[in-house]
Amino acid sequence: MEKDWIMVFTSEQMYQAEIAKQILENEEIEVIEMNKKDSTYLSFGNVEIYVHIDNVQLATELLKPLKIE
Repeated sequence: MEKDWIMVFTSEQMYQAEIAKQILENEEIEVIEMNKKDSTYLSFGNVEIYVHIDNVQLATELLKPLKIE
């Protein structure tokens, strides 16, 4: 991956990552989605969402409601 891209969200659930991606894209933030799920056993691994370093602060604020405590 190119430098200057920061992970702002990760989830084991594909649907949560898709929601995060849509929230960011609706604000015209470019997103890279990395699916690190095992291709045989989909219960292993995460889906990660990355944004450019210039958008990290805004992306973090937008995704706060999705963070599970």
